Amino acid sequence: MDRPVWGDMIRRTFLILPSIGCKTEVRLWRKGIEDWNDFIATDRIDGLSLARKEKLNGHLERADRFLERGVTEYFCQVLPSVEHWRMFDRFEDDCAYLDIETDGQYVNANVTVVGIHRNGETTTLVRGEDLDAASLSKALEGVKMLVTFNGSSFDLPILHYHYPMAVPRVPHYDLRHACRRVGLTGGLKRIEREMGIARPREVEYVTGEEAVYLWRAWKRSGSKNALKLLKKYNQEDTENMVPIARRVYDQLEARTLDAEGE
Repeated sequence: MDRPVWGDMIRRTFLILPSIGCKTEVRLWRKGIEDWNDFIATDRIDGLSLARKEKLNGHLERADRFLERGVTEYFCQVLPSVEHWRMFDRFEDDCAYLDIETDGQYVNANVTVVGIHRNGETTTLVRGEDLDAASLSKALEGVKMLVTFNGSSFDLPILHYHYPMAVPRVPHYDLRHACRRVGLTGGLKRIEREMGIARPREVEYVTGEEAVYLWRAWKRSGSKNALKLLKKYNQEDTENMVPIARRVYDQLEARTLDAEGE
């Protein structure tokens, strides 16, 4: 079944405006004001003085300029973080799917592996080999959006701590929270199974805790097999986020815009 065409979700978003919440956004849609152009072209909107309407027009015109130039950093300032998913359809081709491994389950643990999947290819950076601020920054150069699973709480804070300024401050689509909004709970692997996404047998049952042991085996005995398995596990984490991000986005978009007709 073909995916319904709703248009550019971010340009339908009025949450970027000061004091405009979800209820007001839906009311605007129901009045036929479906995107930024409609808002600007409408002379009068109930509940808005002409002076305030003019100011909001200015906000939308500014947002439109940044959007057309691909300056997505701007939207980190004006769009609530839980709504960053709305940028995905526009910038899907410029996303980086990111996942890290660490040497332990503690705050600011050392990063051992960083996997970055973008444009159909995966880059894997390894501590002690090619992982540093410069290589991380280069791997993320030009990225307009980040996609992670639980990156808000884990991956990004750790990377910002160890490699300040290396990770661009762009919109972040955190699949853990987005999945919950459409009824998908649990960890990444559980959601993969629910969606029928299979992992290769050699990493099918590897967990985050076992990934720590694989790193220790590599450092302790130089086991190339352990490092190879760790990198493969990380690669699966990044690549499997691709279909999940698209399917969850479609569900979030449909649920959000369906409210227009309720």
